[in-house]
Amino acid sequence: MATSKIKTGDMVRVIAGADKDNEGKVIVVDHKNNKVVVEGVNLVKKHTKPSMANQAGGIVEQEAPIDLSNVMLLVGGKTTRVGFKMDGDKKVRYAKATGDVID
Repeated sequence: MATSKIKTGDMVRVIAGADKDNEGKVIVVDHKNNKVVVEGVNLVKKHTKPSMANQAGGIVEQEAPIDLSNVMLLVGGKTTRVGFKMDGDKKVRYAKATGDVID
């Protein structure tokens, strides 16, 4: 399996779709379906029944997954593509715009 360019905890900007130009933190990455859930982006309303956890029930807003190709990594407030290079004997991600190592 290839190493993912976007990881949980990264700051990303949406580059396509209804939420274009919104920014947020990645909550979940689904590698199998190439989807990401971004905090505060692609909010949908979910109708919930009353339960022990949620006594009132009602309509809840939550984030829905968006395609991985519709987000771009933010480094220093600017979007950038991500590359991989060897740093000694370790494979690391780097920002192609600046050449800085991300992690």
